[in-house]
Amino acid sequence: MKRATDRLPRMDTPSKTTADYRIIRKVTLVGGLVDAVLAVGKLVGGFASQSQALIADGIHSISDLVTDLLVIVAARHASHEADSEHPYGHGRIQAIATAILAVSLAVIALSIAWDAITRLKGDADLLSPGWMAVLIAAVSVIAKEAVYQYTNKTAKALNSSLLRANAWHSRTDALSSIIVMVGVLGVMLGFPWADAVGAVGVGLIILYAAFKIGREAVDELIDTGLDENTLALMRHTILEVPGVIGVHELRTRRMGSQLLADMHIHVGPLISVSEGHSIGDRVMSLLEKRFKSLTDVVVHIDPEDDLMMPNPDDLPLRPEIERAVRQSLVKARGLEVQTGVDDFDLVLHYFGGSITGELTFPLPASELRDVLDEESQALSKRLITETPLSAVRIHYRV
Repeated sequence: MKRATDRLPRMDTPSKTTADYRIIRKVTLVGGLVDAVLAVGKLVGGFASQSQALIADGIHSISDLVTDLLVIVAARHASHEADSEHPYGHGRIQAIATAILAVSLAVIALSIAWDAITRLKGDADLLSPGWMAVLIAAVSVIAKEAVYQYTNKTAKALNSSLLRANAWHSRTDALSSIIVMVGVLGVMLGFPWADAVGAVGVGLIILYAAFKIGREAVDELIDTGLDENTLALMRHTILEVPGVIGVHELRTRRMGSQLLADMHIHVGPLISVSEGHSIGDRVMSLLEKRFKSLTDVVVHIDPEDDLMMPNPDDLPLRPEIERAVRQSLVKARGLEVQTGVDDFDLVLHYFGGSITGELTFPLPASELRDVLDEESQALSKRLITETPLSAVRIHYRV
């Protein structure tokens, strides 16, 4: 079994996780500054223009500001390198933070929608916003869409689910501001309930975002694998390596921006251990080249597809087989070709539910070589009968 992990960073250069954290912090601070300005503007403008939808949108911006802080804290802790207690690193902190974020968003969404529905039922006065609310909402749409594009571009570059979730927060804020504009314009056109309906719409958008973000976080926490298209591409990549006959038990999972994978590859049953090791190295190298976020790869080398034909657990191991072979060789000393009891090399092959062996002996004296084939066949039959070996090949070395 082979395993490849991130190489240790040089002491004079920051690790990838630390460099990613610095980028995430920079992007998030820019978004946080915009969120702070918009939150104040929406709340002040919402109360001044009597727009319930704009006030709800301002609360949404405050939640985005809290989200920005959470992103920075989570990314900071997730950037810590792997240690003895956390051999896979701290990437799951991002998923935990994202799940917390999703729950808080859902609570905010439900409270906003409930307050608006209460007003629509007549339990509270409907507000009458004006042009100020429309102008503030329009500025919010432009600003938040710009933040979304900036954040999402960086999220794609880093393959960061946490940053991608934060980008989606900005997009939902822009969409909610559009609903605010429509609601306010509806009130101004003579539909007093339009602003409250807009607030309900804002709540539904936030609730949808919470569900989507929360689902991604839960998928990561329960080790949900990659999509079938990506898995098919990984299988195709593995099968490109010469010597790989097949691949099975391919498993993947995400941890923050990192991708982890393990697999069994089927190679020829009679190749050497070192050749199988080299094939495994090539598989890992090619996968890491094709999938940039793949940081941990475990390759198990199989001489056959053990899902289709698993070897019994009770097959004897080398010590028992060597004893049986020596005992059989002692009995074979009466053969014309005198075979050494200890001077032999034994190579074992476990596949097909049985064991085959290759024995290599010193080349006998020249006067005995004429009967090598005949005596080798006799010795092979004896070994098959008297040892756990199901097939035997005899070789001679000079």
